[in-house]
Formats: sequence, structure tokens, C-alpha cells
Amino acid sequence: MSPENRERFDALVRRAIDELPPQFRKALDHIPVIIEDELSRRLRRELLRDGLIEDHDDELLGLHTGRSLTEGWQNDHAQPPTQIHLFRDAISAEAGGWDAADADQAVADEVRITLLHELGHHFGLDEDDLDRLGFG
Repeated sequence: MSPENRERFDALVRRAIDELPPQFRKALDHIPVIIEDELSRRLRRELLRDGLIEDHDDELLGLHTGRSLTEGWQNDHAQPPTQIHLFRDAISAEAGGWDAADADQAVADEVRITLLHELGHHFGLDEDDLDRLGFG
């Protein structure tokens, strides 16, 4: 991804966060949003090992790590920190790429959906719940 498109993407993430309802923005005060070009090999190996993704899950758009609010806050040092990861390459590809006439809007929409999807996991929703809500 070019530096210019990275900047475009990151600005769209900031805009998506700013436009969230207050209760969701407040949750993000305590959850870092990590923006990366793609899922790292190390994290991919860990997710595969822990059964959190399938081997064919090549293009994750986002990822929630750590405990959801419904799991409680026990001290479990094996549990990764609570974070939301957004992957630029996969999200922009899912939106149709940067060359489309409406690229910024399409990427912004996909960022918003992905961010809400990962926040849904933080609030304890599973994939079926998210699909029913339109954030699958």
C-alpha cells in the first residue's frame, strides 16, 4: 500500500471512530485500535494454534483480541491484551480497491462495518449475532 493510501485509510478510520455513537466511542477510550497493512505471520500462527481462525481465512478484515465484556476480567496472563486490529489491505480490497471512483466512501463504509463488527465481539456478540445485525 502506498504511503498516500495509508494516510487516506487512517483518516477514514479516525472519521469512522468520530462518527460512532457516544457509547461505542467511549469503549474505544480503553481499547487500542491497531491499524496494520495485514495480519502478521506471528499473529496468524497464534490464531491458528488457538483455533481462532481457520487455515483458509486468508483475508481477515479485522480482529478483536482479549476478553469480551461478557467474559469478565479475571487475571489471565495467557490472554492477549484487549485490542481491535484493522487490516488496511484486506479492507481496501473488500471495498473494491483505491482506483474506483467512489473508493473513499467504499473504504469508509467497510472500515465502519469492520470496526462495529470487532466492537461487537468486545461486547460479547458472536459471528451469528453479527450476521443477524448486518455486520457479518
